[in-house]
Amino acid sequence: MTTKHEWIGLDHVQLAAPAGTEDVARKFFGELLGMPEVPKPAKLLVRGGVWFQCGAQMIHIGVEEGFIPAKKAHPAFLVQNIGSLMEHLQANGISFRIDEEIPHLIRFFTEDPFGNRLEFMEAKQE
Repeated sequence: MTTKHEWIGLDHVQLAAPAGTEDVARKFFGELLGMPEVPKPAKLLVRGGVWFQCGAQMIHIGVEEGFIPAKKAHPAFLVQNIGSLMEHLQANGISFRIDEEIPHLIRFFTEDPFGNRLEFMEAKQE
């Protein structure tokens, strides 16, 4: 099958959160992780939620009625100086689980304040 379209990459990943938790998201993704907030288009403001820049992509925190955290599905963030991030999270009381199942990666899992699974990874220096 031949196609004329080309895959460029991902624009954003959306994580769900309970209604009214935008300030909690700002503290975690914006202040703690240091992701700049991206203004939402005016027509989408009524839906709630908040957006953050993460490298060339974005993380959209969307409000979901009947919210249930994603325990398996998750974004995986590429990080430089992952050791520094781990120290920063520990200093701020955020627990995480280091995973060594992929030999060429340093990676760990944690949860956002809403219970959604998050993965952070960096290629090991050879």
